[in-house]
Order: sequence, then C-alpha cells, then structure tokens
Amino acid sequence: MKKKILFVDDESDILNVSTFMLKKMGFEVFGALNGQKALDLAREKIPDLIFLDVYLPGMKGDEVAGILKKDKKTKRIPIVLISADLTTLEARFRKCGADDYLGKPFEVDDMLDTIKKYIPEKD
Repeated sequence: MKKKILFVDDESDILNVSTFMLKKMGFEVFGALNGQKALDLAREKIPDLIFLDVYLPGMKGDEVAGILKKDKKTKRIPIVLISADLTTLEARFRKCGADDYLGKPFEVDDMLDTIKKYIPEKD
C-alpha cells in the first residue's frame, strides 16, 4: 500500500511541483491551498506525513498543526512546518507541537531526507 503525504502550501506553483515530485517518488499525495482544507484532508485521509506551510490564508499552518496534534485521530501524524520566514520558523514549530521544520526554498534531497526520517523505506 502506498504511503500517503499531505502537502499544504498557498502558492499553487510550489504545491503543484511538490505534489508532482512526491507522486513520481511513489507516494499517494493530497494537496491543499489553505488551512481548513488541510484539516479536512488530514482527518479524512489520515496521511503518513504532512508538509505544512506556515503562512496560509485564513488559518496559519502552526494553528492547523496545533489542532491536529490535539485531535486523537490525527495526533500521531508527523507534521513538518515549511516556511521561507526562517526567523520565526523554529519557535513556531516548537510552540505548535509539529515534529520538524524545513526552510523554503528547499532542495528535493532535503525533502527526501525529511520523508525518510518519518516514513521508513519499504523492505
């Protein structure tokens, strides 16, 4: 069974390229452009990993992460916050209970290393 990744970013170009790459790597991928859609998809699909942009319209990514980490259905899903704002990224990630963070722009190898940390490779 394919491992599932939810990728959330309000910039459609980043979302499209990232989901395309992840699908080519063999993952089942779901994309969301805002926090509410991210919450809905996370609760419905129960992904194995979530990449979550901090600056989203409406609800910020760290708010979404905080909600998911308090929900018994989604609290065990690893969440990686992503942002180009490196000055507040580490503090935000610690405060909301996310599992990791990744600065934007990131290299494919950095994303892959992060995935390997949370989704073990198939035998």
